[in-house]
Amino acid sequence: MDLVFGWRSATLLTAAAVLVPLAFALLVTLRNRLANRTLALLILVLIGVFTPWLIGFAGFYDRWRWLTFLPVAVPLLVPAVLRFYVTALTTGALPPRWRWMLLPGLVEFAFQAVSFCLPLAAKDRWATAALPIAGPLFAFALVASFGWHVTASLRLLRRYRLSLNNAISDEGRFAARWLATALVTFAFLWSVWGVVLLWDWLWPLGYTGLMWLYLLIAAVALFLAIEGWRHATDPFPTLAMLEAAGQPTKAARDWSTQGRLWADQVAEAGWVRDPDLDITGLARRLGTNSGYLSRALNEGLGVNFSTFVNDLRCRFVVEAMEAGSSQDVLALALDAGFASKASFNRAFRAATGMTPSAYRARVSKAEKVRPSSATRRHTDRPPPTSGA
Repeated sequence: MDLVFGWRSATLLTAAAVLVPLAFALLVTLRNRLANRTLALLILVLIGVFTPWLIGFAGFYDRWRWLTFLPVAVPLLVPAVLRFYVTALTTGALPPRWRWMLLPGLVEFAFQAVSFCLPLAAKDRWATAALPIAGPLFAFALVASFGWHVTASLRLLRRYRLSLNNAISDEGRFAARWLATALVTFAFLWSVWGVVLLWDWLWPLGYTGLMWLYLLIAAVALFLAIEGWRHATDPFPTLAMLEAAGQPTKAARDWSTQGRLWADQVAEAGWVRDPDLDITGLARRLGTNSGYLSRALNEGLGVNFSTFVNDLRCRFVVEAMEAGSSQDVLALALDAGFASKASFNRAFRAATGMTPSAYRARVSKAEKVRPSSATRRHTDRPPPTSGA
């Protein structure tokens, strides 16, 4: 029987041709090395998941029947390796008991490998007897595994982002948003995958009917590989380092008064204009330690480090606008210490309740604008509670 590469096989083959070089590029990237290697492994596992459909629609199984049970598709490895990637990026290490997390995938691989080695006649009989039982069991295990690992990864990411906000002024520069997007994408894939598997169990969809699921898996793999490679060298401070830097001390002080004093000192000195400012560097300039500064901000002023710094930066932009500066809004933002337009827009809206362009338009109409509480709070009174 001749091999036929129709649109289904061609689409999946094209995806694999893009994914393999990206996986190799991640393997040789030195920064975030452990995380990038786990991402490369995840990409290869996803390629394996849709490979049976790639070769099946091309006629491989019809031409070479001994390929039945070819042990390349191991979906149960996907959730665990995804969690490895998130954990490696945020902590610099694999999760505790990571070997046990691989066990379901290894069991699935062993089932396929042993079945693949059977003689052809025995393999046909085994497929008829075993697949109706093993298929639903592996499908249920996959759905449960996805739920467990995605939930644990989201919990870890939330902890990481809170620690970033307590120690770093611009979370966007540390690609935490990329991780959140990746996890939301996999949560969507998990829901679709689970529904399709349940549907196929109750009302079999057939080989062609399941094709759309594997096209979605290939699309998610491409998104993950391309975006993961784009963020492969982004800085990712470890969770332990962030929590140590933002850990408040237990010394008894009037943190509200101390926070206002330091806020005034920081505003006057203009230190927040440094886009690389973090809590350790600011504490050093204030002549204190990061623990004291963290407590003054969290308990004394009711804000985290990111909100404190970005509100002061917004204050500088507002003052420049009200002074009649003709500079572009983005130029004002960069001069105030913001590293990107996106982070500036988010912070400005949170601080003033308006977009930068709307605020400038309001100023240009010569209306009498009272500074918002967000732009006055570091000189008049403590800031409102926000992400402490």
